[in-house]
Amino acid sequence: MKKLLTLSLLLVSLLSYSQTMTLEGSRFYIDGKRLETREARQLLNTNYQSASLFKEAKTKEAVGGFLLGFGIGLTVGDLAVGLFSDAKYPGVMTYVGVGSIAVSIPVLSGRKQRYLKAAEIYNNDHKNGKLGAVQSNLELQLVSNKNGMGFQLKF
Repeated sequence: MKKLLTLSLLLVSLLSYSQTMTLEGSRFYIDGKRLETREARQLLNTNYQSASLFKEAKTKEAVGGFLLGFGIGLTVGDLAVGLFSDAKYPGVMTYVGVGSIAVSIPVLSGRKQRYLKAAEIYNNDHKNGKLGAVQSNLELQLVSNKNGMGFQLKF
């Protein structure tokens, strides 16, 4: 059982270095397996440039999404006020809402390119054999003592 576990651990660790990260829609995948945002962030943190691009894209997504939602909310709110009361429509809320929607478009526009660039940097680092700080701490040694011989894996 120990031999099987050791052998499978070695094979899995060797295969993990050859995986490539792709972006489909707004989700990251490694060899067809979908990654959660936290897992993608941890993998991209092995390189400073890819981590900063990922963070920029997430910030753009959050700010742009807020502006878009805020603008839609104000516009719909002013429409509801205009429909159910004698207030003048379109009002100030509609103009502010449309302005917020217009500002959100350029904010949201560059996030996918940043995600793609971050994944490309990650793939280039792993394809060229440059491993990040997290993965370079893996150590495999042959050890022996009075009970026998074996492999020691430190990570």
